Amino acid sequence: MRRYIIGGMAVVMALTFISCGEKKYPEPMNVEEALDSFRVDDRFEVQVYASEPHVMDPTSMVFDEKGNVYVVEMPDYPFKPEEGPGRGKIKKLMDRDGDGRIDDSVVFADSITDATSILPWKEGLLVTAAPNIWYFRDTDGDDRADDKEKVFSGFFENNQEAQITNLRFNVDNWIYASNHGQAGEVHFNRDPDAEPLSMAGADFRFRLDRGEFEPETAPGQFGQTFDKWGNRFVTQNTRHIQQMVIPYRYLHRHSYLPTTNGMANINDHGLPMYQLTEAPYWRAERTKRRNKRYQEQDLDRVEYADDHFTGASGGTYYGADLFPKEYRDNIFTGEVAGNLVHRDQLVSSPDQVEYTAQRPENEQDREFLASVDPWFRPTNFTVGPDGALYLLDYYRQHIETPLSIPEDLKEDMDFLRGDDMGRIYRIVPKDQAPTLPLGELNNTTASNQYVEWLSHPNRWFRLNAQRMLLQKQDKSVLPAVEELFMENENAVTRLHALYVMEGMDALTLNIIREALNDASPGVREHALILSERFPEVLPEAITLSSDPSHKVVLQAALSLGEFESEAVTEPLADILQEHYRDHWIRLGVLSSDAGSSMALFETLQDETGFFGSWDEEKEQFLHDFSYVTAARNNGEDMAQLLEAVSGLPVDSRKMVAEGFSGGLAKSEADLPSDVEEQLQALAGDGDEELKNIISNIIES
Repeated sequence: MRRYIIGGMAVVMALTFISCGEKKYPEPMNVEEALDSFRVDDRFEVQVYASEPHVMDPTSMVFDEKGNVYVVEMPDYPFKPEEGPGRGKIKKLMDRDGDGRIDDSVVFADSITDATSILPWKEGLLVTAAPNIWYFRDTDGDDRADDKEKVFSGFFENNQEAQITNLRFNVDNWIYASNHGQAGEVHFNRDPDAEPLSMAGADFRFRLDRGEFEPETAPGQFGQTFDKWGNRFVTQNTRHIQQMVIPYRYLHRHSYLPTTNGMANINDHGLPMYQLTEAPYWRAERTKRRNKRYQEQDLDRVEYADDHFTGASGGTYYGADLFPKEYRDNIFTGEVAGNLVHRDQLVSSPDQVEYTAQRPENEQDREFLASVDPWFRPTNFTVGPDGALYLLDYYRQHIETPLSIPEDLKEDMDFLRGDDMGRIYRIVPKDQAPTLPLGELNNTTASNQYVEWLSHPNRWFRLNAQRMLLQKQDKSVLPAVEELFMENENAVTRLHALYVMEGMDALTLNIIREALNDASPGVREHALILSERFPEVLPEAITLSSDPSHKVVLQAALSLGEFESEAVTEPLADILQEHYRDHWIRLGVLSSDAGSSMALFETLQDETGFFGSWDEEKEQFLHDFSYVTAARNNGEDMAQLLEAVSGLPVDSRKMVAEGFSGGLAKSEADLPSDVEEQLQALAGDGDEELKNIISNIIES
């Protein structure tokens, strides 16, 4: 299965490789030949939706609320223009004859440097083009943007593979963007008085309806998607799917945590993939050289030229109803170096905080889609209002940045070969001919019609309806929205209705209480987030600290830490008592002041019997708690903690000492004399390892 080439194509491919002594790299295929090069899951077919000259070098595609199609073209990659405007474009694509294939296009905006993603917003488009996020709008109806506003500026711009990108509107009414954790001082140009935002180590999210913007858990690269509950997943080269488990705002509400990593690699099947193309000459040669160097240096390291993820891109959640049931709620990810599309099934259970991304049973030794054409570069996807999965093919001879390729190997490489080409394919189940519901979309303008969309089985309708209601702010529909929330049997519809009310400032205590008691754990999670604005519902929020869903318990740990009340100490201690083995829940508790206070420690010690038994996870909690306490450098708390743990087993005291060592190093403060005495007392039983740890703390 690993490699196969069929019929006359074998001759074409063979003649183009170095075996003929003339060319190291193959020539391109026309779009029909490229279509024949695909090997796809046998329940699906691939259709050509658009190709050159209507689309070239595509990186992002959206359908706006009317079904209009916009595509970003990025022909400058991998070279930025030394001066002057870039060659990037945003095109509006049109199917004039209604045959399901693009036959016309208009340049909506051009001369853009490093445009990578777009998002419909208020009759225009938000556009990421580092170092800026723009708002482009056509005000005179000629399909060209004549109103251009620089909304945000100051993002990192020196590496096209690590710039601001992936604009996504989520169910929580925030717009998210990947920043790959790159440094930058971001300015919100609509508010000159707003403080610039440091972006180092963070991704980005913002709300234009409220003028809010803030860092988000990072790093995401080229690929960001959300499931129907608003969980965030990102793509990053070798790590083709990661979940952002804890948002940035919780992990940075105090500065003393031993780790602020809020993301998890949820892939359970490692790096191997099943490509049908051979590694290109430059990659095979570079890999051979690197592995030789690793062996000479006696390093336990191996690099792979093929069959392992290196260029994962554009992970996209499928949330429509056209695909068979087992393909829904899956994430599809392109692999531009492997010329394939990988599929992950998201698996979860009530006692699991993070998802697990699994290979489907029928794809254990193959991919959902793979091509024998090495020019095939699946960079991104979108799900349309018809329920089809649209695949963007950048279509280039080479996709790697020249910075990572030895000079002698670059001599035979034209990195812009193919910058006049590009394709968009539509993936649909066999024997189904979906059509874009353009008549329905063009006739939908009234707010009550958007309310009806909130219960549509295709998430494209639900998210666009929510966005339009947020923008229109027509509060006459609120009774109908509240009725959806109170009475609709579909929990996802109730969630959208809840956030429509949030976006219209229509949340009430009664609505929040109803949401906290919702039958769906997904709704309860979001209710906890929203409850942070309502101190009156603290008793109801506390009850969810013992929820059967561990995801809800994690959110309870995070949200209870936002309440300024001593009443949260005991439920946070109860959460630890029950869930201390879960790394994420431990981190969630410790992330708040209340969850890392001596009051919580005393509750664990005196009321829950937490320290009556020991295991590795309890000792890890003790380490992290000690780290936070020492990093705060509050002498009274440190002395109290050291006295409290003086009677614990030696291994537990070692964890305390190691935590103190790390926390004190973080605080860079002098060790109070009474704390030094307590540390010396902690090592009093003669254990040499413990004595050495404490001696190093005192001497440093």
